[in-house]
Amino acid sequence: MYLSLVFLPLLNSITSGLFGRFLGFKGVSIISMICLIFTVNFSFFAFYEVGLMGSPTYLTLAIWIDSETLNVDWGFLFDSLTVTMCCVVTFVSALVHLYSIEYMSHDPHFPRFMSYLSLFTFFMLILITADNFVQMFVGWEGVGLCSFLLINFWFTRIQANKAAIKAMILNRIGDFGLVLGILTIYVHYKAVDYATVFALTPLLLFEKCTFLFWDASVIDVICFLLFIGAIGKSAQIGLHTWLPDAMEGPTPVSALIHAATMVTAGVFLIARSSPIYEYAPNVLFVITLVGSITAFFAASSGLLQNDLKRVIAYSTCSQLGYMIFACGLSNYSVGIFHLVNHAFFKALLFLGAGSVIHATSDEQDIRKMGGLKNLIPFTYSMMMIGSLALMGFPFLTGFYSKDVILEIAYGKFTNAGHFSYCLGAAGAFLTAFYSTRLLFLTFLTKPNGFKSVLTTTSESSYPICTTLAILATPSIFIGFFTKDLFIGLGTDFWGPAIFVLPEQVNIVDAEFINLKYKLLPIVLSLSGSLLAYLFYTFKNKLVFQMKMSIFGKSLYNFLNRKWFFDKIYNEFVGQCVYTAGYITSYKTIDRGMLEIFGPYGLSFLVTFVGKSLASLQSSHLYHYLFSTLIFIVFLLGFRISKLIFVGSGFLNHKIFLVFLISVFIVS
Repeated sequence: MYLSLVFLPLLNSITSGLFGRFLGFKGVSIISMICLIFTVNFSFFAFYEVGLMGSPTYLTLAIWIDSETLNVDWGFLFDSLTVTMCCVVTFVSALVHLYSIEYMSHDPHFPRFMSYLSLFTFFMLILITADNFVQMFVGWEGVGLCSFLLINFWFTRIQANKAAIKAMILNRIGDFGLVLGILTIYVHYKAVDYATVFALTPLLLFEKCTFLFWDASVIDVICFLLFIGAIGKSAQIGLHTWLPDAMEGPTPVSALIHAATMVTAGVFLIARSSPIYEYAPNVLFVITLVGSITAFFAASSGLLQNDLKRVIAYSTCSQLGYMIFACGLSNYSVGIFHLVNHAFFKALLFLGAGSVIHATSDEQDIRKMGGLKNLIPFTYSMMMIGSLALMGFPFLTGFYSKDVILEIAYGKFTNAGHFSYCLGAAGAFLTAFYSTRLLFLTFLTKPNGFKSVLTTTSESSYPICTTLAILATPSIFIGFFTKDLFIGLGTDFWGPAIFVLPEQVNIVDAEFINLKYKLLPIVLSLSGSLLAYLFYTFKNKLVFQMKMSIFGKSLYNFLNRKWFFDKIYNEFVGQCVYTAGYITSYKTIDRGMLEIFGPYGLSFLVTFVGKSLASLQSSHLYHYLFSTLIFIVFLLGFRISKLIFVGSGFLNHKIFLVFLISVFIVS
């Protein structure tokens, strides 16, 4: 069952990719859904057996690398953390496959698309079920590859090409840090499997190494390098710019990869490596700062975006910040709890956005929508549920995890905890504002689109609506039903999968913080939603006047252009690299030294010598006689000088040779 859970998506990918043209649309659809339904069922059975019954499973297939101290097996570890992630990945993936059957039915390359989706699912399962860092890295790189293929699925579009390349390059930066972290683990631990590394970590607390000319703790260096990988994959500030641009891919891709699964790999890596991170408090402090800043930054960037999918993409980036700083505060279970909840309502939002785009003839600008509530009421209801869950509306899924994150942040009673609480609460206000703004501009305001589009707008087909309805159910209830299981006081669900030092446990303290700090995030969320409602319902002229003022233009430009991160990267970082590469590498080294001392210089030397020798062939007899005379005189002079200098014992052969070379140069 466990191996079938992992390899059924690979089987579907191979079948759809190689035989899709023979199977046709219906054949690929049927085989894909059969494989994914079985995979989901196996995931639920594994969750029951491993998570609820407390029976972790360890499987070893074969030896992969066996070279002295480097021993890597193809092994699979199924503990409570793994099976939880398996349920999320396979459930969302199955619904995205069902959704894609209708959404991509018009595309002639449908089998290739389904093959890529299933291949992504396989690599994601490899990532979360691996029992060592090397095998985990295989899945890590595999989902990056599939991300490139899926973003660039419509490869004839220039923007899709640019977005895919951007995602690949920025993820390579993070992956480089992850590779260095894995290599550092092997150098100091002489092992890469989780069990050995986690068991040996307390023995290396005082071991030092040199990192960037600085003597640092080995554990700090390892944790920092692993976190760089998490920054790239989970789109934290600095390496986040690929995530909004990745919306160029088809909408099912956005829902599967860039909302629910792949971007959470960084959070999973930190939670999986919790036995190491618990002994690196300095790195946890950095993680807290980066996550909280990302939560606020992404929320402010999504505030004034006009692309429907881009707004939701920035909300994904913001929610990942919440998960990251929850892990930085040593509350890994709370971060994973929010990851699970977020996967469902964010997939609902993205697939709902796809239904809107599908209904409005591929229009994505929310300024050209409006009035869709009466035209697509079911999609409106689903988007409303997803938006309310995202903003943490009381008693919906997002409420049970988002508020707990802010409570434990304040309950830490540290500077980092209070800093993350303040930015997280501000991010909650901004999240509620842009979520309500999205709903109003898309569904509730007066129609702003073309008449030809609005007259043909209708509700999506049954597969799309069925997918949205299924996702709406966990978006409402899953937080309530799993809160006590995942983060309840005294729960033993996680067992050894997540390790927290006793002095870092503060879930009890979070329950007894001042009531006003518990209510503040809810009040801010409701205030943000109410403010957006008032602005876009009764104060449209005021909004326009604010936007056209000098300060309003500057603020709008700053937030709409995402804090100018892309401008800085393109005009300063990228341009400097291009200029340095052209002048230094290309002109000086490639076209300079390498060509002068290489093939160009050799060909020039041969040509020069050939021309010089050819010039001696003048066809005049007296020139040849003169050359012969010079050569005979040179030989006689050479013999006589050798007898004088060497034969008499005044000089040796070396000095004589130097003398001849000097005479030749002077002449």
